[in-house]
Amino acid sequence: MSTQEQARALMLRHQHMIRNREQCLLTRAAADVGMPAEVALRNIDQGKAHLMRSGYDRSNVALS
Repeated sequence: MSTQEQARALMLRHQHMIRNREQCLLTRAAADVGMPAEVALRNIDQGKAHLMRSGYDRSNVALS
């Protein structure tokens, strides 16, 4: 696998992890307010929830 292919695979895997984290957080938030999870996740599919993309990215903070 070339360096470019490895970089692309790493980027795609990272984006997938962000999307999964975003969906998990939105599902939990929807459950907290009594909203069906499908409504919250539908907004992701329509591209409306990507405004805070950097908020769901990895951070350098570790859990204790």
